[in-house]
Amino acid sequence: MHEPRISNTRRLLGRAPRTRSVVAATGLLVICVAPFAGARTGDTLREGVRNGTSTAETQIISNIGSAAGPTGGYSTRQSNLSNSGGGAVYGCRSQVGGSAAKPRPQNPCLRANNLSTGYAFEFNASDGPIAGLISAGAGGDSKKPFVTNATGVATGLNADRVDNLDAAQIVALARTKASLDADTLDGKDSAVFAERLFAVVTENGTVRAQRGLTTTTGIRTQLGFYRLTFDRDVTNCAVTGSQGARNNAFAGNRIISVNKAIAPAGIEGTVNIRTQFFTGGAFTDEDNDFDVQVIC
Repeated sequence: MHEPRISNTRRLLGRAPRTRSVVAATGLLVICVAPFAGARTGDTLREGVRNGTSTAETQIISNIGSAAGPTGGYSTRQSNLSNSGGGAVYGCRSQVGGSAAKPRPQNPCLRANNLSTGYAFEFNASDGPIAGLISAGAGGDSKKPFVTNATGVATGLNADRVDNLDAAQIVALARTKASLDADTLDGKDSAVFAERLFAVVTENGTVRAQRGLTTTTGIRTQLGFYRLTFDRDVTNCAVTGSQGARNNAFAGNRIISVNKAIAPAGIEGTVNIRTQFFTGGAFTDEDNDFDVQVIC
């Protein structure tokens, strides 16, 4: 007589309680440990653990229009509700050159590429004295924070440093370099280069217009002789004189002589003028209008 066949289930149920407990615990352990197993490329992304190292791009492509509300319009959204921050972090090992490097691009750790005409990026800090930080690591004081091919003025950007000097340092350096003041060039005041010395004088010695004279009185010293005294040394300057207006008529028989007084010391700013009239084959002193210009 053959024994009746007993199913595996009945065999399991018919075993001792201890055996049944061991089998159940083993199954529970497998179920619990499975989520912590090392993920492989191609696995489903899992929350709260490190996913496997990928050897291909993980692309998230969407077609979502922008929304007026606080959410919506983005392919992905990462947010941290903790009051210690931390919305996202991106790390990489890119070398020098950027995505334009040849022959092999060195992609940045983060790239925003707008294929249309709008913004490529937008940062917003709701509060606080500093909106953000660009750190260049060791030796950052000699590194460029960024480069751009745009030449327009960045609204709100305050360029306070030139060659690593702020405006106050540039002024201080200009005042002390070679013992020069910021208002001088080669020891000469800027007014010397911006304005030329001159005098427009009538025949009786009245100064109609001038720049640089120390006095406007006592100009006529005697018949046909005049003296101008300027407020600086003109011995190394070019001095020219011309007849003043005589009813817009050219007086070809009248001449003007101009010379610089260089001695004695202390009169280096003096210019002497002599006006004469040619008649009867000789020059005769006479009072006449004249203009004088000094170019240094």
